[in-house]
Amino acid sequence: MKQFIFEYDLDMNMTPLQGQLIFDETGQISGIENGVKKFSFHAGEIEEAKVQPGVGCGLLYVTGRGADTNTAPVPSQGCPPSRVLCRFTMTGLKDAGEFCKVVNYYKQTGRAFIPEEAEKRNCPECGRPMMTDIRVCLFCYSKFGVFKRALSFLRPYGKTISVSQVLAMLSILGAMMFPIFNRMLIDNHLYHRTGTWGQVGVIVLMMLLTRVVAELITIGTARMFNKAIGNVSNDLRNAAYSKLQSHSMTLFAKRTPGDLIRRIMEDTETIGDFLSGISRWVFEMILMFIIAITVLFITNWQLTLLILIPVPIVTTLMYFFRRIIHARYERQWRKSSKVNSILHDIIKGIRTVKAFGSEKREIEKFANANRELAVVASKNEVLWGLLFQPMGFVIGAGEFLVQFAGGLMVLNGTLSLGSYVQFTMYLWAIFGPLRWLVNLPRWLADATTSMVKVFEVLDDESELTQAENPSNVPIAGGVSFENVYFGYKSYEPVLKNISLEISPGEMIGLVGKSGVGKSTLINLVMRLYDPNTGRIKINNTDLRDITPEHLHQNMGVVFQESFLFVGTFFENIAYGKPGATYEEVIGAAKAANAHDFITRTPDGYNTMIGEGGQSISGGERQRLSIARAIIKNPDILILDEATSSLDVETEASIQESLARITKGRTTIAIAHRLSTLRNADRLIVLDKGGVAEVGTHSELLRNKGIYYGLVMAQRKTK
Repeated sequence: MKQFIFEYDLDMNMTPLQGQLIFDETGQISGIENGVKKFSFHAGEIEEAKVQPGVGCGLLYVTGRGADTNTAPVPSQGCPPSRVLCRFTMTGLKDAGEFCKVVNYYKQTGRAFIPEEAEKRNCPECGRPMMTDIRVCLFCYSKFGVFKRALSFLRPYGKTISVSQVLAMLSILGAMMFPIFNRMLIDNHLYHRTGTWGQVGVIVLMMLLTRVVAELITIGTARMFNKAIGNVSNDLRNAAYSKLQSHSMTLFAKRTPGDLIRRIMEDTETIGDFLSGISRWVFEMILMFIIAITVLFITNWQLTLLILIPVPIVTTLMYFFRRIIHARYERQWRKSSKVNSILHDIIKGIRTVKAFGSEKREIEKFANANRELAVVASKNEVLWGLLFQPMGFVIGAGEFLVQFAGGLMVLNGTLSLGSYVQFTMYLWAIFGPLRWLVNLPRWLADATTSMVKVFEVLDDESELTQAENPSNVPIAGGVSFENVYFGYKSYEPVLKNISLEISPGEMIGLVGKSGVGKSTLINLVMRLYDPNTGRIKINNTDLRDITPEHLHQNMGVVFQESFLFVGTFFENIAYGKPGATYEEVIGAAKAANAHDFITRTPDGYNTMIGEGGQSISGGERQRLSIARAIIKNPDILILDEATSSLDVETEASIQESLARITKGRTTIAIAHRLSTLRNADRLIVLDKGGVAEVGTHSELLRNKGIYYGLVMAQRKTK
């Protein structure tokens, strides 16, 4: 059962404790203190849940009759009757407010919405706090399942990898022949001086040929492996990027650009390196170890056992240390992600930084985040050195035992000198894989963290559901809202009970104060989000039954903040219609009054625009955005402050163009200057999340309501 748990830390006498206030999806509210249940009642019995901040602590209380008699009355509160449910230090103020919003939303709508973040604050299996920016418990998730899924990305390249492994096996067999050749050379020809130069030459020639063949095979194997693994990393990046494109805007609101960029670029590369190691080095290390240990057991089983004495000790220590290492490196990942996010924001907003003279402040912010990363990374390296470097030494301790015991055997005549040399030469094939095994926990910790991060993006289901049998009707029909509720947090609605009809070809102006939901409403029309409740229809078809591709192909949008891509003027305008001809691009530019300033540039339509269009003015960016929208000849045109960055003269010219473009076309427009909407067929005035007034410019002025007040206030500012 889903639950929203608010953890508080004070009792009614201000004494520290461990308390939980629990709201579940059935509407039940329960209070638990130090493991003992104190009260329980249904949210339907109360009127409202509230928070009262104080000095050093706060109260969470309810009004009405729902609180148990064990709770205390709210001090200095008027009617209606109130009861305190818990006290908390001020660190819990935000969470207490979220708890009240969830309860009050249930009280108003009868629907329980449990935020995903609240539900997963603690792992439901082990109870440990969840790491930030990740919804999987790093202590409880199935390592085997993650590895199995990662290995599945190797499947398309299984034939190449299999051939590479066969070649690697031949290369290893060749390398493993050298100690045998040395034993034969020493025992049969050199030690007793019975060999001839021809016999010695034959063996040396065999060694040379074996080395040459092994090196050639190794080069070929490396090339095949690198090509296959490079493709695997590429597949992972493409899969993660494609998944991002299919998501609603909710995902991008939850995660920073730096975090998403790192997941797609760095983490996929880390996974690729890991898969390369798993598919190549693990196979080679195991094969080397098996061959070497087999030969050594045949040569002298007593010495071989001396090599393996430290192995059980080190394996046991690695098992106990693995969780510590995993948590430590996940923390390092988070610090690194924070640094990347700060760097991304500073570079993206460099004009704002310089305009406010905040260079030193931003340098300090980045330096602090970088210092935190350096401290965590340094501590991890110290811990690694303290825990695992000694284990590497312990692993190699068997080498000294072999050198000493083997030397005694040679002196006693129980072991030939050639066998002793062969034994010592094979030690690298034993201790190499074992030392590699010691470093495995660090490698796994880094790789599995990246796997969880990337797979979390791949598994994150979009809130925009796709219809099994979509009905891609013509978009030219009217738009209707039926009892639409929407909030970026469902329990905190921005739009409430919106019901309105927009006729085909009608121009609608959205009016209201900042924050009333105008941009949110057009986001719903574009289906960047889906309503929490209610329906939006186009041509009497629910938007959920229309594919996003079909919807967006027939819809033109000009946002308040114009974004341009790195490229030419032509490419940015033609972005609205891939494959557009020069005539179409020039026609759209002329309609948007952009043709003149484009042709004044040295290369005309082939002039490059810098990132984000920073090399041109805000008004020019706006006109290019308008041209990009209208080149599609869309059925529905959405204008979100489309002329906000234009001077009065240019705006008049654009308004004349827009009047021609919007004629007979369903248009929804938001404008800061209310005078620009006076020619709209109807104006929709939003207030407090709902439709407050509907009418023409003249009608609303005569009514002297909200719209009249907005117009008068704007006139006073001129």
